[in-house]
Amino acid sequence: MKEYRDEQAGIYLRLMTYEDTEKIVEWRNSDSVRKRFIYQGLFTKESHENWIRTMVETGKVVQMIICEIGTDRAVGSVYVRDIDNTHHKAEYGIFIGEKEARGKGYGTAAAKLMVRYCFEELRLHRLFLRVYAENERAIRSYE
Repeated sequence: MKEYRDEQAGIYLRLMTYEDTEKIVEWRNSDSVRKRFIYQGLFTKESHENWIRTMVETGKVVQMIICEIGTDRAVGSVYVRDIDNTHHKAEYGIFIGEKEARGKGYGTAAAKLMVRYCFEELRLHRLFLRVYAENERAIRSYE
């Protein structure tokens, strides 16, 4: 995989690993993240590891961790799911899990990097996403 970094925004993307499970579960179970997802059920270590085994390891999902340059601190995640290699499309998703990392432009920068990854590495032609109408910050980023 090529390196996907945005020096100006101060972030880079790396592939998610099993070692990220505790942080992903913590982020996804926080009300500020969970209420913005279609699926709002609580995550467990076991459910997330099952996600990795059945979705990530099978190639149905590519999930990345958004990290700060300099500290390597993980602040969120960006992913594409339901990757359709026949029609070259997938569904996009993102969340910034660390509260103090929100509003810094990390999400917009990560989106640009992930879109580049999807078109360059996965050879996708189309990405789509779902967002709640009241999630104005996300909509601005997506636009």
